[in-house]
Amino acid sequence: MYQRFVILLGFLISTTGLWARSGIAQPQGELELSLDDCIRIALNENPTIKINDMELERLDYSRKEVIGQLLPTVNFTGTYTRNVALQTIYINSASMSGMGGGASGSSSGSSSTAGESSSSSSSNNTSGMKMGRDNNYNVGFSATIPLVMPQLWKSIRLSENQILQNMETARANKLSLVNQVKNAYYALLLAYDSRRVLEASHATAKAHAEVYQKQYELGTASEYDVLRANVEVTNLEPSILEAENVISQLKLQLKLLMGMDVRLEMSPSQHLDDFKGMMYDRAMALTDTTLTANTSLKSLDLKTDYLRKSLDMQKASFYPTLSGTANYMWNSMSNGNPFRNFRWSGVSAVAVTLSIPLFTGGQRYHRVKQAEIALKEMRWQRENLERSLHIQVQTQLDNITKSIKQIESNNAGVTQAEKANQIMQESFRIGAATFIQLRDTDDALLSARLSYYQAIYNYLVAQSDLEHVLGNCSYVAENK
Repeated sequence: MYQRFVILLGFLISTTGLWARSGIAQPQGELELSLDDCIRIALNENPTIKINDMELERLDYSRKEVIGQLLPTVNFTGTYTRNVALQTIYINSASMSGMGGGASGSSSGSSSTAGESSSSSSSNNTSGMKMGRDNNYNVGFSATIPLVMPQLWKSIRLSENQILQNMETARANKLSLVNQVKNAYYALLLAYDSRRVLEASHATAKAHAEVYQKQYELGTASEYDVLRANVEVTNLEPSILEAENVISQLKLQLKLLMGMDVRLEMSPSQHLDDFKGMMYDRAMALTDTTLTANTSLKSLDLKTDYLRKSLDMQKASFYPTLSGTANYMWNSMSNGNPFRNFRWSGVSAVAVTLSIPLFTGGQRYHRVKQAEIALKEMRWQRENLERSLHIQVQTQLDNITKSIKQIESNNAGVTQAEKANQIMQESFRIGAATFIQLRDTDDALLSARLSYYQAIYNYLVAQSDLEHVLGNCSYVAENK
């Protein structure tokens, strides 16, 4: 049944924009939503929750990007070079003569020939020799693979920790959203019940005014009594209008939290009295007040773990790295027209590179020290946060206990005020009570009813805030 209701509600929400763009009048009607309905709609339609889900998906791609750095990198490259002026090399004549010195030393009688040879070598060395061709082509594949990369391995663990942090942030946003929806829904119920109490008091005052008007027409009441009764009626009307204004604002706030179109009409299907039956069961269930599921502590622990892994990554920068490379290239050189006379030859190579970091000016050492100090700071922050959370838990427990006592006291007060008002109504009819006495009992009944609903509201808000602090919410699954 609920699934059919959610499907129908989703259809209404999705078609509202179509009605607005086409100029077709929207269907009239009011959706009656319970607290569970409002929370489920908010968790499905609130833009903040959708953004959190998209952010988790983005971080998952980021983690895969880091893992991809462990895989080989393969590239295809192609280079064409046009040599405008070829390189000139010069050969050392002394080295050339030394290479042939053994042969010339055996014939000592040819000094003139050696002189001519030396003169010729000196002449050749001055002119130099051109090397290369006009056109050079290089195409081929190259591959690089990291073999031993300690710092890269640590960075993968950092990316996994970031995903966990964002998952906890998403859970924290859901807990906060549920708490806001609950408080807004409870406030809306309080406004509805308050308006109902004010309308009942207004109807009673109006009935009294009509009685005095008839008595004045019969001559048994004075004009002063009629005016005073009418003033009581008019004094309640601004309070009713203010309650209606508050209801309208709270509806808009609730629609905003649920991600609903503000033009859709909705109203709560529950009353504050409906939550009174489960009040004692919830109070008795508050036996586990530990902070193991508190989202602030979990987030801080994940940040501490992130700093610890970051420290490990900084320490890994002292370790050597090993990488391998391989390439296979085709070369071609030619003169003249670059599109002719191709002569391709292949060449391949495999290499292993070992890099040992020796000295970087103390940068790595100082980064390690920074990470160690940040890690110590997180320990003090956790201790302070835990104290603050324990105070919040105790405060909400005190508020719950106080609200329960107030509900019982106000409930008894409402019963007594109703009984006193009935007695005064009978006394007023037979003329044994004055109008002032009647109005006093009406005001007392009005105040008792408003205080009763306010006490229930205070209990529900304290209960919701306590669940938010403890992180115990049945609507939000805890991340393991």
